[in-house]
Amino acid sequence: MSKENVTFRLDPDKRAALDAIAAGMDRNLTYVLNQAINAYLEMHQWQLQEIQQGIAEADAGDFASEEEVTAVFSRLTHGR
Repeated sequence: MSKENVTFRLDPDKRAALDAIAAGMDRNLTYVLNQAINAYLEMHQWQLQEIQQGIAEADAGDFASEEEVTAVFSRLTHGR
């Protein structure tokens, strides 16, 4: 797999924290940064997919009925 270098500025405290994590895992900084980026991408890609799905449902007129909203609200506020 082809790899690319990326350079960016990082606060010294964050660098120290990342170095400590890498040392605690007996891994290098590159490994820790790749794991962090993978987690970030997974979370944000999921979020974007959910938003796009919600927009598609809204565009199709697929909304919860007033009764469904009331039932969920009641369950959440009254524990039922």
